[in-house]
Amino acid sequence: MKALKKIPRFKNEDEERDFWTIHDTTEYFDTGKPLNIEFPNLKPTSKTITLRMPLMLLYKIKRIANKKDVPYQSLMKVYLDEKANEELTTSR
Repeated sequence: MKALKKIPRFKNEDEERDFWTIHDTTEYFDTGKPLNIEFPNLKPTSKTITLRMPLMLLYKIKRIANKKDVPYQSLMKVYLDEKANEELTTSR
């Protein structure tokens, strides 16, 4: 078994994200012994933004959300996520 490298300390999430983008996690973790860890209070990081859109589009989204019985902002996030994933997978 090879010795595992020590994970450096990061100043912030951006620095950590950049690090893991170019490093192999198998050099830092023993993947042969996975741990089952739960984070019951962990919430995804989110950021409040301002988005200008045509009023008619907002009305359409609210009508669809009402039909689906979901909050319209949640529906918008789902739609944006689906489209972003579609664009990322087809643009390769």
